[in-house]
Amino acid sequence: MKTFKLVSLAVMEDEKSIDVPLDHGLIINKEDEHSTWLLEAYTRDLTLYDYFKKINDEDRDIIVQVVITKSDNDPVFLQTKISCLQLFEEHISVLLQGQLRRTTKNHSQMLLQSLLQQGFAGDALLSEFIKKKNTVPRVK
Repeated sequence: MKTFKLVSLAVMEDEKSIDVPLDHGLIINKEDEHSTWLLEAYTRDLTLYDYFKKINDEDRDIIVQVVITKSDNDPVFLQTKISCLQLFEEHISVLLQGQLRRTTKNHSQMLLQSLLQQGFAGDALLSEFIKKKNTVPRVK
């Protein structure tokens, strides 16, 4: 198993994303035959408890976007289920289990293609690319 720091977490919902402000986060590659990953998000945002409880009660999969180790790393996507949800006095803990979801292009390629289609070129293209590099891409 390999353990990494979870830098950011967002739940992908249709055409929007729900950012989970992390106090602490951990992601573990179990390196098993199913390529399973475990994620624990620890947040002070108690309003998210009802949101995650509903997902857990419905027993549905969720796609999450995570950034691992350093904030300037490209985001990756995982298809997950909630394994455990705990409410504490001032925090909640969400334990997710899932597998990497491969995308056909990496985030930088998708962003560059989008900016070119919008007509950006030269210095304007570079400036817009730098500004938007760490935004949330949409999974298709």
